[in-house]
Amino acid sequence: MSHIRPISVHSIVLLLLTTIMSFSANPVVNDVNSRQQNVSVTIKGTSTLHDWEMKSDKGHVEVLLGMGNNDNILGLTTLKFTIEAESLKSGKNAMDKNAYKALKTGSAKNISFVLSSAKVSQLNPTTFQINTLGKLTVAGTTHETGILVNVKFNKADKSFTATGTKKIKMTEYNVKPPSFMMGSVKTGDEISISFTTQIVQ
Repeated sequence: MSHIRPISVHSIVLLLLTTIMSFSANPVVNDVNSRQQNVSVTIKGTSTLHDWEMKSDKGHVEVLLGMGNNDNILGLTTLKFTIEAESLKSGKNAMDKNAYKALKTGSAKNISFVLSSAKVSQLNPTTFQINTLGKLTVAGTTHETGILVNVKFNKADKSFTATGTKKIKMTEYNVKPPSFMMGSVKTGDEISISFTTQIVQ
């Protein structure tokens, strides 16, 4: 006949200590708050004459990352990006003026993106993809949209390089595609917005 052996107080304490130690061995989340200036942005589009692009390196971004013990990204809780529309330059004054008019820079000075939610995927020890969902504002019109951000960890200085591209249609943001040369040259509706920035821990 078998009998049940009572559990002593010592055994219970030992079990609790073991459980606590096992939890402490899990990755610790450390918040990294980074404010970056000179974020590079390129907008590319097409026209009936030739392709075109406008560039700026005067964007601003605020990022709050949740980091693990091994410099791996566990979460993204804050992402705020802003660029002054008139900092975008094509190298051609006439084109810039038409673009600023289309972007309504008199009343809507900035292009911005504010994060609503994010999902992080680790592709390998130094490469991550972040599916972001947030509010993109162009020419004063705001739509919720997704942007895929690719992030590369740089071991030398423990920084991250973040890049991404988003295609939109100008008319979705109440932007009339600019035309040139008395309307003989017309730009296409779809444009791509590409960005790159360095996130420093």
